[in-house]
Amino acid sequence: MEKLIKREKIYKGKAVDFYKDEVSLPNGRAAVREYLGHPGAAAVLPFLDRRNIILVKQYRYPIGKYTYEIPAGKLDKNESPVQCVQRELEEETGYKAKRIEKMIDFYPTTAFSNEILYIFAAFGLVKGNCRPDEDEFVSTVIFDFKKAVNMVKNGEIMDSKTVIALLYFDNILK
Repeated sequence: MEKLIKREKIYKGKAVDFYKDEVSLPNGRAAVREYLGHPGAAAVLPFLDRRNIILVKQYRYPIGKYTYEIPAGKLDKNESPVQCVQRELEEETGYKAKRIEKMIDFYPTTAFSNEILYIFAAFGLVKGNCRPDEDEFVSTVIFDFKKAVNMVKNGEIMDSKTVIALLYFDNILK
């Protein structure tokens, strides 16, 4: 294991922080580890019925493209992953879920971030009020589940949390 010698917060952001740590390696030498500090996030694969799911379409500045994604957001302070997906589902799609089931947790990018992502499936959706964040411009799109899985296979859906949720549900939970 590596042991922390010194931590420096390089940047404190609204959503993430950046750190530069000096660590001691197992061989006794020192090294630098730069990484993104993240509070964690939760995402949800919402089923309208047995066949249809809701995805959100949004522009992602870092890649300069529109993406299809499952609703998701970072955890607020003292918020559980279930509370987060309930909030994000309604904010981004306008739906509330009668039932939420845990699917999988994973670390999206262990080489440069400590983010953990919790993924759920939502069932029994009831229309509520869509309330996206003021800097969030999303539109909801209804997809046949199998079509969405094929979009992953064809490279049309490339967002990691969405790929994992769709393939996990299709191959493990169905």
